[in-house]
Amino acid sequence: MEITLEKIDLLRKRANVSYKEAKEALEKNGGNVVEALAFLEEENKIRPEEFEGSASSVFKKIKNIYTRASRIRLVITKNEATILNINLPLALLVAVLAMPLAAALLVLALLTDCRIRFYKSSGEECSINSSIENITSKASEFADRVSREIKID
Repeated sequence: MEITLEKIDLLRKRANVSYKEAKEALEKNGGNVVEALAFLEEENKIRPEEFEGSASSVFKKIKNIYTRASRIRLVITKNEATILNINLPLALLVAVLAMPLAAALLVLALLTDCRIRFYKSSGEECSINSSIENITSKASEFADRVSREIKID
């Protein structure tokens, strides 16, 4: 049987071997793909297929995200006193598990002039803080307007 590039590609993909290994296996088995696969299996050269969607790949990505997120801290302060200082994964876990409570506490913090900041492990502020500062100032203005309206009536 003739050894073609198509056969080498097929064997290489099926057995997860190099082009050289696939070609040698085909040569030793007269170009027969099935025999070459059996030969590679006997020689323990067939490697398990590794692809992006594997569980270990997903686990590595999650671990990497968790490690990077753990370096960020959520700090809530009021009048320079720290009310809350926790790492980001814990804050996200609480937010997911107790969504209504977390949302209510966030709104309460915004309306009572608390500062919500994110800090890296180096102590440097995260770039999102400027956006949070804008939201906080708008919430503070809203709270002031509401309190003025209530006092007028």
